Amino acid sequence: MKKVFIDTLGCQMNKSDTERMFGMLSHFGYEETKNPEEAYLLMINTCSIRQLSEDKAFSQIGTWGRWKKLGKDIKIGFCGCVAQQKAENVFKRASYVDFVMGTHKLYSLPEIIKRVENGERVCECEETNLVNEDKNNDYEIQRVKSTNAWIPITEGCNNFCTYCIVPYTRGRERSRAPETIIKEAEDALKQGFKEITLLGQNVDSYGKDFKDRNYRLAQLLRDLNALEGKFRIRFVTSYPTDITDELIDTVVELDKVCEYFHIPMQSGSSEVLKKMNRRYDRETYAKIVNHVRSKVPDVTITSDFIAGFPGETEEQFEETLTAIDEFELDYSNVAAYSPREKTVAAKWVDKYIPEDIKEERFQRLNDKVKENCLKSNKKFVGREMEVLVESFYEHKGEMINTGKTRNNKTVHISCDKDLTGQFVNAKITGTKTWYLKGELAD
Repeated sequence: MKKVFIDTLGCQMNKSDTERMFGMLSHFGYEETKNPEEAYLLMINTCSIRQLSEDKAFSQIGTWGRWKKLGKDIKIGFCGCVAQQKAENVFKRASYVDFVMGTHKLYSLPEIIKRVENGERVCECEETNLVNEDKNNDYEIQRVKSTNAWIPITEGCNNFCTYCIVPYTRGRERSRAPETIIKEAEDALKQGFKEITLLGQNVDSYGKDFKDRNYRLAQLLRDLNALEGKFRIRFVTSYPTDITDELIDTVVELDKVCEYFHIPMQSGSSEVLKKMNRRYDRETYAKIVNHVRSKVPDVTITSDFIAGFPGETEEQFEETLTAIDEFELDYSNVAAYSPREKTVAAKWVDKYIPEDIKEERFQRLNDKVKENCLKSNKKFVGREMEVLVESFYEHKGEMINTGKTRNNKTVHISCDKDLTGQFVNAKITGTKTWYLKGELAD
């Protein structure tokens, strides 16, 4: 069999796409390798959220291009979000690339590979309706060995936030058929996975585009919860104003759905949120978060924030710091603003924040996240919590089992026995910034 190596950058959606690509390629004589130097087919699955990720992608294929120029018999594929955005411009920048495949052409990969092996140079980046072309049932999904299986339920986004490239690389929102999602979940559970995570740029909008049925995320959760066996269900990412009372009540009602919401805020300033084209202000976000906390016991709420958005004043940035405190956010992903081609905010060059100020704000934001994460973790010291063990390893001469609680807290348990894939009860004995320390309960 020929060897294939795929380097995956970016979000869980990209990781899920890579699992699907490995599954398709396995039907055409390709076997995965972790070593790029022994691969015949080298592919990079790219992320375009930040310029750094795009630069990293071109740097990586530059190495492969040098191998090719030295006479190595290899094929190089450039895939994912940057491919969708740049299309044939990739060939101009990297003439050694054999094919460019955008996010909309994922299920065209087998045909693309056939054409490349016949000597063609291929660029497939046209927008299509992936739901109607969802041929994944024809091929197995070659999932990374883990306790958790990622399952996309929506693709694309309709929100057009002024900083975000996703609507231009992933297209408009499209919901996958519930029958397909449930079948993928059943297959994952049969393979031994203990957790299902439903993915989407905006999972709460699932089903809005169905014309022939009234079927939303809450109903999908109920149908998945009815599957046999002990396992957990999560979903990410939620858009604040699309979180319904029905969804919150469903999380409380269903025993397999975890007490965890990822609700990106992006800025604590109502003025900045308006410039970002977010459909809420600070007061609205506060009501949503407080409402979730009031109904879901022990819920963990995480968020996303951007430092240094064009035109952001020091006072507006400080509103973000106070928001993390006020809403008691358990953890937040943070990033310095990165202008992305085609987005509205990228045109506001005269409002760009100087790099040194942006970096200083990013560091202060990160420090605030650390502070609140530790504060959140301390609430669980002394509690007994269910942990799904994800890995087993040695650290400084001590054997550690690491896993997640239902509310997405990481727990390190000192134990000589490998408990990977098992649900265990642990008493929380201490905490660090990013994790809880525990011991097996009697």
